[in-house]
Amino acid sequence: MANNTAQIALPPKLIPVFSGKADVRGAYGGRGSGKTRSFAKMAAVRAHMWAQAGREGIILCARQFLNSLADSSLEEIKAAIQSEPWLAPHFDIGTKYVRTICGRVTFTFAGLDSNIDSIKSKSRILLCWVDEAEPVSDEAWTKLIPTLREEDSELWVTWNPESERSETHKRFRLSVDPLYKIVELNYRDNPRFPQVLERQRERDLAERPEKYEHIWEGGFVQAFDGAYFATDLLKARQESRIGFVPADPLMMYRAFWDIGTRDATAIWVAQFIGAEVRTLNHYEAVGQPLATHLNWLRSSGYGAAQCVLPHDGANENHITATRFEDHIKAAGFETHIVKNQGKGAALKRVEAARRLFPSIRFNEATCKPGLDALAWYHERRDDHRGIGLGPEHDWSSHSADAFGLMCIAHAELNVSGWGSSIRQPARVV
Repeated sequence: MANNTAQIALPPKLIPVFSGKADVRGAYGGRGSGKTRSFAKMAAVRAHMWAQAGREGIILCARQFLNSLADSSLEEIKAAIQSEPWLAPHFDIGTKYVRTICGRVTFTFAGLDSNIDSIKSKSRILLCWVDEAEPVSDEAWTKLIPTLREEDSELWVTWNPESERSETHKRFRLSVDPLYKIVELNYRDNPRFPQVLERQRERDLAERPEKYEHIWEGGFVQAFDGAYFATDLLKARQESRIGFVPADPLMMYRAFWDIGTRDATAIWVAQFIGAEVRTLNHYEAVGQPLATHLNWLRSSGYGAAQCVLPHDGANENHITATRFEDHIKAAGFETHIVKNQGKGAALKRVEAARRLFPSIRFNEATCKPGLDALAWYHERRDDHRGIGLGPEHDWSSHSADAFGLMCIAHAELNVSGWGSSIRQPARVV
């Protein structure tokens, strides 16, 4: 370093991201782009600059899930500092910590899923860098962002896209705010892309073309590894059971719910016609009152639908202290509650869906978001022990649970005959 200037090696596409004023700086894309190392390096550069200027505070490095420092960005920060000979002497690097040599600026590491409330109480966050940000929830973003209270505090975000429904994608990639400087960065944008990764990229292109776009080009995942219904959906499409599916005007509509009080509510509308199930529509909304969901049913032509609820439909609304079932009945809908499936209920819904899948047809135009959720819904894995831990609870699980409820209800109806499938006239309320 000479004359108080230094050259920093960055992928050229990141130069405008780190230039000028911004509230949010970020990059998304596939493997080998250099985005994580670049953001780690620039975080260290900022720490050094603030320390030199006499500023005190913390740089918070966060991920959605962080069970230990081994899961954090600690090693990336260390490697980034040590990759710049002029930068390394300005830092005190220990086994479990990194701070400027003067002690004014310290790196801290946290998981948003388990520490978000403690993060809210932290003061003097100069910079927050969220790496592997794809799974960060709306709740976590909503709580995290107001903790950046310094006038020049910034949020940095890096992620590998998986779903267009992710809160990270919607909040940052779709934003048109001029103070959000976000860029797509892939392997071809990295001038130091290593040959060992180039060989792996070519192998994936030749041997795993279905995953190539996501791994190397930053595309969305089309079907998650371990997705419960990937094979069923592929077969349904091959058999032309996904496409245009008309409603039968003489048959009852049934609306199958997954009730969300503080998260998403999902509804599938279907008709049972003999052995065939016609899924006609799909709906999902987050944080809306019950009246919004019921109004959607009426406005979509399902005012006479039977509302089929999971066992928590008998729970009281936390605001009105009245059961959800009674609210829905009072709105003029017939209701039915499917009994509690007990231990392992989520997997029982999966198995019921797999059994019924060959008899299900989907109206693609109105069910696409639901189909996307079914394609994504997957098992949570413990890779160390090589075992499954049951369904992952994420954005897809609400729609998948409502779909599984439909399949449980179909089997229950065949056994107990709890409702006619003939359409009844709408009640006037």
